[in-house]
Amino acid sequence: MVVNVGDVKFYLHKFPLLSKSARLQKLVAATNDANGDEIHIQDIPGGPAAFEVCAKFCYGMTVTLNVYNVVAARCAAEYLEMYETIEKGNLIYKIDVFLNSSIFRSWKDSIIVLQTTKSLLPWSEELKVVSHCLDSIASKASIDTSKVEWSYTYNWKKIASENGNSLQWNDARKPQMVPKDWWVEDLCELPIDLYKRVIVTIKTKGRVSGDVIGEALNAYTLRRLPGFSKGVNQNIDFVKYRSLVETIVWLLPTEKGVVSCSFLLRLLRAAIFLDCGETERNELMRRIAQQLPEAKMNDLLIRAPPGEATVYDVDMVQNLVEEFVTHSSRTEPVDNEFLGSRSPKFGPDASKVLVAKLIDCYLAEIARDPNLHLSKFVNLGETIASFSRPSHDGLYRAIDMYLKEHPGISKSERKRICKLMDCRKLSAEACMHAVQNERLPLRVVVQVLFFEQVRATASAENSTSDLPGSIRALLPGGSHGSSRSTTTNTEEDWDSVPTADDIKALKGELATLRLGSNDSGNEAAKSDVEKVAASRMKGLVMSKIFSKLWSSKERHGEISSSDTSDSHGSVNAEETKSTPSRSRRHSLS
Repeated sequence: MVVNVGDVKFYLHKFPLLSKSARLQKLVAATNDANGDEIHIQDIPGGPAAFEVCAKFCYGMTVTLNVYNVVAARCAAEYLEMYETIEKGNLIYKIDVFLNSSIFRSWKDSIIVLQTTKSLLPWSEELKVVSHCLDSIASKASIDTSKVEWSYTYNWKKIASENGNSLQWNDARKPQMVPKDWWVEDLCELPIDLYKRVIVTIKTKGRVSGDVIGEALNAYTLRRLPGFSKGVNQNIDFVKYRSLVETIVWLLPTEKGVVSCSFLLRLLRAAIFLDCGETERNELMRRIAQQLPEAKMNDLLIRAPPGEATVYDVDMVQNLVEEFVTHSSRTEPVDNEFLGSRSPKFGPDASKVLVAKLIDCYLAEIARDPNLHLSKFVNLGETIASFSRPSHDGLYRAIDMYLKEHPGISKSERKRICKLMDCRKLSAEACMHAVQNERLPLRVVVQVLFFEQVRATASAENSTSDLPGSIRALLPGGSHGSSRSTTTNTEEDWDSVPTADDIKALKGELATLRLGSNDSGNEAAKSDVEKVAASRMKGLVMSKIFSKLWSSKERHGEISSSDTSDSHGSVNAEETKSTPSRSRRHSLS
């Protein structure tokens, strides 16, 4: 008889085929009355190649099964109804024995076979080949690492270099211990739909920690999303990769901190570029806000959407910081969930300090953008104004950069941006730079000079009471809350930019301040440092430059300050490799 399978004709004998296939028996019986000895099979799973395996088995010939054709042969045998009821030791039985005794016991073979099932749906699903593969892979990934004895792909060179060990053997001449994420790289070979099912099955077993799941998702994204580590490639299939990113977000472990903030920020960048759903983006925003203290500045540099004048998406970072502030307000002060035992030296507010320093770095970077509006810069700085930290050097650097890149801003705008900074929290190096900075308003230069003197001689609390009201008005909050002064000129004089001569004269005047010591109190109980700190500034002499700027009228003048700074945390996501799996062969006759 002639069997037509697709475009291929098979010239076969009836008896060998009909003795093992119930379906061929029915087809031949139906065609005897109509078209003689020719039958047509168009929908057999696996096509002509799978039918040929079944036909050879019917003839008693030896057929070779491996990880690439075993599922197709199993589905074709099911289609042809090659059951035990037709003949003992039929093809379905022998393939099932091969799958259970060999394929499902092998780590890499199970992964390859699972990949082949995709082109054989729904047959492979109905025959439970997919579910058996999933269970086999998940069970092996969940096993204790001390019991892993099979071959797997792993970047030993990377782990050895990180630990400073030999690349292959340790001093005891034993193989390196199996790492917890030994299975991560091999699963990167799976398409996203099958990968999702494998990860869900692994999660269901509940024996793999969230940080290992997170590492697996990181490795898969690096492998499957072109240019993910440096920014998504422009020439990609948007629909395909949008689905990938949305699936990865859905698979993220629920535990906090098991996925690096760096990875989450890169996912957010990809989600924005690929126009993923609002649900996925909001979920990423929520997670990133909770881990913002461990972020690094470069990951915050997300490009602005097309049509925006600015280079970076400042609004996105503003939203992240606001979300962090909201989250922090709901968290107990002693809940240092971001740092834990990694940084015991930090107090309860350590996370806020890190975020403030991070945003200072970010502000310094975006300040270079000539199209960045002042309000965006100031609004972001004010969002973290309540986050106290010991130094404002990072914020000063950001303000100075903005003034340098935007020389045309008005006096009022200079005053507004400088209000973000507290001159009392500048280091000696920053003060040295500030007093020579011709971009700063005169008011700020005077504050810097004053606090530089105060820091070197006495505590500000004991010193300001001796200052004329004209100077006390220039200090943050005035002197002990005083809001009156004897300024002789307008506010505009103080908000104006000083000349080099003005700065030089100011430095000379403050350098001539006569310093005395405070003899009150129990000096015997004080150290030398405490004596200096308790000394008071006396005999202050103000010369021509202050006469020039102040008149007899009293005016109110004060500068409010806020807190902000620069820092970052990083987790490097490293690309992983995978090597081809071997093919397992099995002969049936």
